[in-house]
Amino acid sequence: MNLALWIATGLLTVVALSSGINKTFLPKEKLAKYPFGGWVEDFSVGFLKTIGVLEILAAVGLILPAVIGIAPVLVPVTAVCWVLVMIGAIIIHLRYGDVKPVVGNLIYLALAAFIAWGRFGPESFTG
Repeated sequence: MNLALWIATGLLTVVALSSGINKTFLPKEKLAKYPFGGWVEDFSVGFLKTIGVLEILAAVGLILPAVIGIAPVLVPVTAVCWVLVMIGAIIIHLRYGDVKPVVGNLIYLALAAFIAWGRFGPESFTG
């Protein structure tokens, strides 16, 4: 179980980091040209960069607390926050009629829920 949680955490960390870097450092115009990226047109550059920074922080929060052993409870807390982010992403994509990215969002949501359940429950770092 612990190995499965670490694999899920690693996968979700890569997703959060890559998405966060894109939103933080790529121009809004380039993001809009990505497949299913039209939604960015309705949001300010500041909002997109804020979401990007939060996604980078999520990547850090999924790994670093457990690795350094300081406040490892932040791992499942971060996973719960990622579930909320994915719910928001799903809502935005559905509003724009973009059904395909919702499948990915649901997978990321499931990974985050698995991590939160596992790290709050049977494989917590404090147990």
